[in-house]
Amino acid sequence: MANEKLRGAIVECGLTLDQVAQRLGVSAKTVERWINEPNRKPYRRFQYATASLLQCEVSHLWPEERTSSEITEAGNAELIKLYPHRSVVPNRLWPQLYAQAKESFDVLVYSGFWLTEDAAFHRVVKEKSAAGTRIRFMLGDPDSPAVAVRGEDEGIGPAMASKIRNALINYSSLFGLPGVEFRLHGTTLYNSLYRADNEMLANGHLYGVGAYMAPVLHLRRVPGGELFDAYAESIERVWEAARPISSPADCGGLHA
Repeated sequence: MANEKLRGAIVECGLTLDQVAQRLGVSAKTVERWINEPNRKPYRRFQYATASLLQCEVSHLWPEERTSSEITEAGNAELIKLYPHRSVVPNRLWPQLYAQAKESFDVLVYSGFWLTEDAAFHRVVKEKSAAGTRIRFMLGDPDSPAVAVRGEDEGIGPAMASKIRNALINYSSLFGLPGVEFRLHGTTLYNSLYRADNEMLANGHLYGVGAYMAPVLHLRRVPGGELFDAYAESIERVWEAARPISSPADCGGLHA
C-alpha cells in the first residue's frame, strides 16, 4: 500500500517531488519510492528532515514511528546528570565509569591531557586490559588543521598540538598492552566523548574556551532512547577514519 499520508502532505504544502528531493538532498526517484514502496522507509535523519519540511510529525507520515514527545521523553531518561562545566565533575567519576566497562572502553578527545595525569585512570586501563576489554584511544593528530583551529579557538595556538604530544608521552606505558589501541584523528570535534559500555560522558566544546569550562552530559543508554546512540555512532565514524599508531613517537615532533 502506498504512503498516501506522505503523498498528501507533499501536495498540501504545494511541493513537487523534485522540490522535496532537492531540499532533502536526495533524488526524486528516492522520494517516489518512499511513497509507492512501503518497505522503502527513509533513514531516520531523512524522516525528521521530511517531517520538518512538511511541517508535521514523523509519526503522521510513518505511523509506526514514535512522536517527538515520546522521543523527548526517552532522551530525558537517558540523561543521568548535567554538569554546567567539566571542572565541577568529580574527578573520581572517570575511573569509576571505566571500571564498569566490559566491552566498550572509548576515549575520543583532542588531548584530554588532564586524564593522562590521573593515576587511578591508568590503573583502570591496565586492569581492563588484563581482563580482555577492548580499549580505544582517539587523540587529535597534532599536525592536522582541525587541531590548529581548535588551538586558535581556545586562544592557546600551537600549545594544543603540544598538549597532545605530551598526552601521548604520559600514555607511553599503555602502548602495547593487550587490547589497547591508539589512533590519531583530524576530525573537527564538537564533543569530547568518554564511553564505557552503556554509559558515557559527553563534554561539549564551546568556541573560545577550553573544554573544562563546557557542559558535560552523563548519559546512560535506555530502550527507545536515541541520544546515547547518536554520540556512540560518532565515535565509530571517527575511529574508522583515524590513523593507528603504535607508539607516542608515531605522531612526530615529540619533546622529551
